[in-house]
Amino acid sequence: MALLGGTGFIGRHIARQFAERGDAVVVVHRGRTRAALPASVREVLTPESLLPITRFPPELTAFAPEVIVHTMAMGEADAAALVAAFGASGARLVLLSSGDVYRAYGRFTGIEPGAVEPGLLRESAKPRSVLYPYRKPGTPPEAMEYWYEKILAERAWQGAGEHGTVLRLPKVYGPGGNADLATVYRFRHHPGWRWTHGYVENVAAAVVLAATHPRAAGRIYNVGESPTPTVGERLLRLPPSALEPDTASGYNFAQDIAYDTARIRTELGYQERIPEPEAMAATVHAH
Repeated sequence: MALLGGTGFIGRHIARQFAERGDAVVVVHRGRTRAALPASVREVLTPESLLPITRFPPELTAFAPEVIVHTMAMGEADAAALVAAFGASGARLVLLSSGDVYRAYGRFTGIEPGAVEPGLLRESAKPRSVLYPYRKPGTPPEAMEYWYEKILAERAWQGAGEHGTVLRLPKVYGPGGNADLATVYRFRHHPGWRWTHGYVENVAAAVVLAATHPRAAGRIYNVGESPTPTVGERLLRLPPSALEPDTASGYNFAQDIAYDTARIRTELGYQERIPEPEAMAATVHAH
């Protein structure tokens, strides 16, 4: 198993869980972010692991992985480069994507015209028609926000055919990332709004399962909790916070960003390692 960018917030958990299975694991990264990985995990440091990643070290090819998880493919260039390099190898290629590909997300942020889309977002939900959701006037071309677009990354991933798997991740939280649950507390003035979250260890477990399950070949999966509570329902289980509410965003909180995660549960038998309410409460208490 190989991970591109396996020392970050989510990647380190994916690497550990692969190692727990007894898999041979290699992690390719720049060395800027270090993680306490199991001794069995091999690390390959390369200055070419810069975003977008379009070149791969010879050690990765020599390793001949059965699975490659790309945690850092942010747009078309890096996704297409991996498919071109390894699409014919027979390896399972796993792309970590995002729910920001959905048209509903664009309607929430205001970049996508049209009416609110009610209900849960299934994998078949319409994608955004407006690309580059984080690009602003004046954003320099070298900035990730300028060229980031998971829609284009997913389109490039289609070149992997039955060897490709796409996981659309929720808002991930846990020690080391969103540990203060600002993505809940700052929206407490919209108690009826829903945004699917996922505890980092649970998200990593979904990635490992989809990367190794035969039925996941060529499939797209939403990842995250089920059901998705409202902000108000979450706050009933959480302690108070001093974080100020975000009243300046201008988002359309009539538009939920709530995923239907039934596909990964029914097709692959996915279950959370730690119940999400328990994980969320423990995270914010520890923070």
